[in-house]
Amino acid sequence: FPRIAGKPAGYLFEQLRSFRDGRRSYPPMAGLLADLDDDYLREIAGHFASLRLAYPPPQAPQAPQRSVSTLARGRVLALEGDPSGDVPACTECHGRALTGAAPAIPGLLGLSRDYLNAQLGAWRDGLRHAAAPDCMAELAQRLQPEDVAALTGWLAAQPVPVGDVPHADPGARLPMRCGSVEAEAPAAQSAAPAAASHGGATLPAPAGAGQVARGAYLARAGNCMGCHTARGAAPYAG
Repeated sequence: FPRIAGKPAGYLFEQLRSFRDGRRSYPPMAGLLADLDDDYLREIAGHFASLRLAYPPPQAPQAPQRSVSTLARGRVLALEGDPSGDVPACTECHGRALTGAAPAIPGLLGLSRDYLNAQLGAWRDGLRHAAAPDCMAELAQRLQPEDVAALTGWLAAQPVPVGDVPHADPGARLPMRCGSVEAEAPAAQSAAPAAASHGGATLPAPAGAGQVARGAYLARAGNCMGCHTARGAAPYAG
């Protein structure tokens, strides 16, 4: 069973709603939440998001996850991704420290290997869903079984940084719109200037800082470099 204390409130709310509305399948949770409205679910999510509890020590890697090469592969997938398989790094969405990103992306540290395996399997097998675009379902399909084992083994063996909680990083990466997460944070939306009118035609306005940051994030999360950059060449040079 996963830890829920300290996870982003937006993430907890979406998971509660997913259990209630059938996008996640677990009858005990569905039964508990069946008659609760969104406002009540937000209260529940806010309570658990506010809790700050110590994490247990990380799991020791188990064979065959214990091998140096397997753990090294897991680290690469988590921190760098795999352009050849169109797999972005976990850090692109889950934060540079893998402790989550406000408002609704969960951390990946402090979770057991069995739980991580189960969730990736649920995404892959269609037992867990999110509102379109269902990015985790797409990503799970791209991961080979040996890569899942390497990734979950490495993540479960990492300590959780002390005092590190999910937070927004203004002007940098914004959460991908998956799992019913909003497409843009309000700060990024407000930073975008209005379109200008010229000669009776509406022209695109110059990109504001929020739009530039959003574009940089999408380029990384979508792994544009995987196709548009030659090995060893300048990024995006074709």
